Order: sequence, then C-alpha cells, then structure tokens
Amino acid sequence: MKTWSRSLVDFLIRWRYALFITALAIGAAAIGPASRLGFDRSIENMFAPSDPLLPPYSRLKARFGGNEIVMAVYRDEMLFNPTGEGVVRVGEVADELRKVPGVRDVLSVAQIDSLLRTPLFFGTTAVANSRLAKNYRYVFEAYTHSGDGRTAAVVCMLIPEQETDAPRRETIDQLRTIISRQPHGMLAGEPVMVVDGFRYVEEDGARMGLFTTILLGLVILLCFRSLRWLAIPLLVVQFTLLLTKAVLVLSGLRLSMVSSMLTAIVTVVGVAAVVHVVVRFREARSEGLSQKEALAQAGTILAGAIFWSCMTDAAGFLALTFADVGPIHDFGLMMAIGSVLVLVSAACVIPTLALLGSWDADPRRAWGEGVIDFGLDRLVDWTVKHPFVLGIGTLLLLALSVVGLLRQQIETDFTRNFRQGSPIVQAYQDIEKEFGGAGVWDIMLPAPASIDSVYLNRVLELENDLRAIELPAGEPGAAPARLTKVISLADVDEAAKASRMMRIAGPEARATGMKGALPAFFSALRSSDVDDQGNTWLRIMLRAKERESASQKLRLIAAVEEVTAKHFPPQDTPQTSAEVTGFYILLTNLIQSIVSDQWTTFGYATLGIFLMMTLAFRNPLQALLALVPNALPILLVLGGMGLLQYKLNMGAAMIAAVSMGLSVDSSIHYILSFQHARRNGLSVEASLRDVQQSVGRAMVFSTLALIAGFSVLCVSNFVPTIYFGALVSLSMLGGLLGNLLVLPLLLRLCTRENREEDLPQSSERNTKEE
Repeated sequence: MKTWSRSLVDFLIRWRYALFITALAIGAAAIGPASRLGFDRSIENMFAPSDPLLPPYSRLKARFGGNEIVMAVYRDEMLFNPTGEGVVRVGEVADELRKVPGVRDVLSVAQIDSLLRTPLFFGTTAVANSRLAKNYRYVFEAYTHSGDGRTAAVVCMLIPEQETDAPRRETIDQLRTIISRQPHGMLAGEPVMVVDGFRYVEEDGARMGLFTTILLGLVILLCFRSLRWLAIPLLVVQFTLLLTKAVLVLSGLRLSMVSSMLTAIVTVVGVAAVVHVVVRFREARSEGLSQKEALAQAGTILAGAIFWSCMTDAAGFLALTFADVGPIHDFGLMMAIGSVLVLVSAACVIPTLALLGSWDADPRRAWGEGVIDFGLDRLVDWTVKHPFVLGIGTLLLLALSVVGLLRQQIETDFTRNFRQGSPIVQAYQDIEKEFGGAGVWDIMLPAPASIDSVYLNRVLELENDLRAIELPAGEPGAAPARLTKVISLADVDEAAKASRMMRIAGPEARATGMKGALPAFFSALRSSDVDDQGNTWLRIMLRAKERESASQKLRLIAAVEEVTAKHFPPQDTPQTSAEVTGFYILLTNLIQSIVSDQWTTFGYATLGIFLMMTLAFRNPLQALLALVPNALPILLVLGGMGLLQYKLNMGAAMIAAVSMGLSVDSSIHYILSFQHARRNGLSVEASLRDVQQSVGRAMVFSTLALIAGFSVLCVSNFVPTIYFGALVSLSMLGGLLGNLLVLPLLLRLCTRENREEDLPQSSERNTKEE
C-alpha cells in the first residue's frame, strides 16, 4: 500500500508538465502586480497604535501643519559681510530651494534681512551693527547661521506627504542636488535620514536579488557541480519571490524598514528545501535507480520533512502577528505567505527540471566532500564519547549568553544606522559641530487667543529654565546632555523690542507684523486654530545633539518634560495640556518600539514551532529536544552582542523570532530522518551516523550557500541590514553546529535502543523498499 507521501510524489511527477506550464502562466500574470510592491515610509507606523508617543505627535502635525524640517547648510565666509553679498547669496539659494516641489517655505538670513528692512524696523539689515540686528542674529543663531557667522543654513519646512503629490524622496534628492552645488553643501534632518534609510533598504533588496543569486549559484555549483541542479534552487527561490510579492500587492501590504528582508528569508527557506532534495536524489542515483525512481524515492523520504519545515517556518513567522507594531505584524504575515509558497514553487519546478532529459541529470560530489564525510562521522564519535564535556560546554555557553542578554543596550542614534563615511553621517557631524545639534523636537503650549506680555514672559521663563538644563554625562568622555537651541515666538518678540516702534506696539501687533513678513515660519510657531476652550497653541522649537547615547537622550527628554510641567502644569486632558513631542523623540524610541515585542513574539514563535513539530514527530519530547539546538545559537548571538557592547538596532531587533523559524528546518529533517532510520531497524548510534551523512551533509551545503549569499548584505550602506546579514549568518552557523552536535547528543540520551514501540506509527515504514 502506497504512503501518502509516495502518492503525492507520483502525482507531482505524473502531472509535472501541466504543473510547470500552469506555474509559468501564473508567474507571467504575477509580474505586473509584483512590480508594484511599494514601501510604507511612515515613521509613525513603526509604533504600536496604542503607543502614547503618537497622539502628541499627531496633534503637533494637525496644529502646526506638519513637522518635517530639513536643514540645507553650506560654508560662506562672507555671510555677514557689510556689503550684504552673503545675504544676497543665501537668498538666491533659499529661493531655489523654496521652488522644490514638496517644500512649504524656507527660512534663512535672507528672510530675516527682508523682515528687518520693512518700515516697522526703519529699514535696517541683518548685517547691520545695530542692537536690533544683533538681537535677531542672536535669536536665529544655530538656526539660520552658525555661531561664528561663517556657515549659512536654509531651514526648509516640508509639506506633509499626504498633502502633496511630490514624493518625499524626490523632494530630498532635489534639495540635496541644489545645496551640493554650494561650498561644503550638505543636507540633514530626520526626514533626510528616513529617506536615505529607505533608499538603502531598497538598494539592498536589489543587491540581494542579484549578487546573492550569483554567490549562491557559485557555492551550489561547487557543492554539486551540476548546472541543472544550480538552476533548480535558484528558480524555486525566484518564483517564490515573484508569487509572494504579487500576493502582498493584492493583499494591500507594503514593505517597511522591518520587512525589507523578504528576499533573504525566502532564499533561506527555498534553498534549504531544495538542497535536501539534491542530496537524497544523488544518493538514490548512486544506488542505481533511474532519474524518475530516484526523484520518487527522494521525494517520498523528504515530502513530510519539507512540508513540516515550511509549515513550522510559517507558524514561527505568524507569531510576529502578535506584535503591536504594524510593520512587524505585516512582516510576520509576509514571511508566512512566502514560506507556504515555497511548497508551491518546489512542487511545480523540481519535478519538471529534475526529469527534463538526461543531460547533466546527476549532481556530483563536491571536491573534498570526503573530508566533510569524515568530519561528520568524527562529530558523531566525539558526541558519543564525550557527552559530559559537550553538555557542560553547552550549559556554560547558555550561562554566558544570559549574562550578555542582561547587558543589552538599544541604539537610539539614528545616524548610526548609516556607515560612518556616508554623506548623511558626515552632514550630521558637521552640523552638530557648527550648529550644536541636529535633533529637532518641540513643546506645544496652550496660549490665549490674544497673547499678551504676561503670557510671553511666562514662556520666556520656561525657555530660560530649558536652556539651563545640563545633565551629567552618562558615559566617560561624553559631553553633558543639554539643549543646543530653544526658540519660539516669544524670543522673536523680545528681539523686536529693540525697535522703539515695535516696543510701543503690543505683543499681538508685533505678532501680526511677523505673520505678514514670515507667514510660513509664523504658522510653524503659532497655531491659528482656536480650540473648544478658546485657546490657540504656541510652539517652542528645540534642538539637541542627535549623536548621543540612549540614556543621555532619554534623560534629556525626561528633564524637558519635568521643566515644562513645572511652568505649564498638566490640565484635565492631554488636548489642553502642554506636550513635548517631535521627530527626535520618535526616533529615540523607535528601536525600543520594535524591541518591545521581541521576547513576546519569540515566546509565541517557540510555542507555535513546538506545536507544529509535535504534530510532525508525533512525539512531544523530540519536539522539545529540537528547540534546544536552535534556541541556543540565538541566545548566544544576542548575548554576545551584549557582552561585546554592540547595541540593538532594527537589524537585530527581530532576529530571535526570525532565526528560530529559519534554523529549526534542519532539526525537522534530522529528527524525521532519525525516526525513519530507527523504523528500518537501525540502532540509535547507527541511525545517528546514517542521518549525519545524509541530512548532515545537506545541512552543511545549504548553510555554506546561504552564508555566502547573506555576505552580500555586509557591504550595505544601511547598518541594520549589515547586522541582519551577519547575525542571521551566525545564527545559521550556530544552528548547524547545534544540530550536528547538541541534537545527536540529546537524541542519544533520550532514546532507548528498544524504543521501536515508542516510535510514531507511520505507513512510511520501509519507504526505500517501495
């Protein structure tokens, strides 16, 4: 009587051409939708909808018409030359930047000069030596120009993306092109970092698709020395990617910084599945079977393992849907879809290409493969002879990893997501040096509909206390944490009092004059909307150093909140209270938002994988054993980061759940093959040797191929991608060692020689004899 796996394989072989033609038709239809897969570039969506950081930020955007500010900076030694040539030059640059689609307005020394030239200020200029001009230069110092007056900055206020047809990336690119024509011209700001981050992520996706295919191909070619068996795994991966992208587009899902690893994950699942088929097919051919018989035997042995591997991968990834952060939830769903579609691709591609003619039909042994065989045998011998040493070593590594996990730190400096020599990092370094800080954030204060001197003095007192904040350095050699710029309508109003006419006019009249001269900047500082309590809103713009440690930033944010609450105590509702918010705060907490669900999703992933393996093995104990060699490398990698003081970034934040889902595939193949060997009457030790030479060899080949493929990510300009490639490679290498050393030890310790009656009953007994 045929087993279910043999019946399935016979069906796939019999109908292979029909399935392949159907796959080609579906693939052709999927090209269009797949090409439309886009990115969700919203930083807000990287937080859970219930995150308390989001409502204040949303209110800031609603009250002040957006919050995205970009600084275009260049060197000009003659900026404040009495002839005014520097002011004229910055005005020309500002006019050109203002015309870029997506820019609402700009602020520079030229706009300040235009304001001072109005009759309200008796026609003075920004370069004059008057008290009024000095006041305004001081107020806007470190905002429109550096303290030494030799670096000019044009502050570009961007239109919210939802209110403009201009893609944010095109806006940033045009701004960068314009400012790069100036001496030492550079562009910085949180929107620039976000755009560049997504740019590098997209470039990495393209790089992964091309160069990974090349490297994978070379390794597979060296391992099996067959062009046919080189093409098969690559086609399975590419077809899976095509189908997955099309399904994602039709489902309304989009990629994010988190889910950009789509290609990498599908490659792992697809290549691992096909390499096991190659090794089993080669073994069957060496026994003298025909191509069809060899593929049928290999498929019969592996059908269950491949099916359960993909299902277990899907279960592990679906655990990410328990995350509160939207992109992580979507990432889990995407990867689950990709894992299942690997089954579809393998079923449609492998039978046809493996049996298409006799040319180059047989994968060959790799050069030096005998050394691998010898090494795998020695590993079994060593495991059998030294179980105590291996067990103690494993426990020591586990203890070491726990110590490292307790020392983990989170990276909050978003600039460290880029290589140190990249343009964005260099721009931030220079701007932080010349302007004191590039991190932009805000305080929203409730204000009366008509402001008066009493209210403005209250704001000025708050600002003075904010400027006085100076927190001790959290790390040796670091500078104290403090605000590098505080500016609001109150400062501009105070500067205007140097003019006798403006001093006579009231605060509201002065505000009206500023609104007429600098409408966009005025609207960014004061909201014109009146709420239900008859209040409007005033905005204090803050700047701080972006390139600070997490502890420094969080302490500074807490201090600003404390000082603000002291001068403007909280009201009954957040909608009527002063609030501290802004891009700086969001980016500081971004990784924390992603990491917050790491161990929760890891726990769900482990539970889901355990349940799937229990169904696959029909043996809860063996399912539990399979978790050990896969969880240990993940703990070691993350613990090692803590011990070596590498901080968690986006690339490392989800490595636990992702790696658990990927590395467990080898354990499923190992244990199912071990069960198969035991049912065929082999002893425990003989079964381990048999599995080590078949599954073990396939694990070595697939791990080598995938590590070579992931090495491409290490040349990325986006550091989280580098981390992801390196950490997944280390986790896979650790999983390989765990499955070749720790898993055999556990199986030997937990399996009795007379355990035939304890094995799951299966109609696949004696598969080879069929």
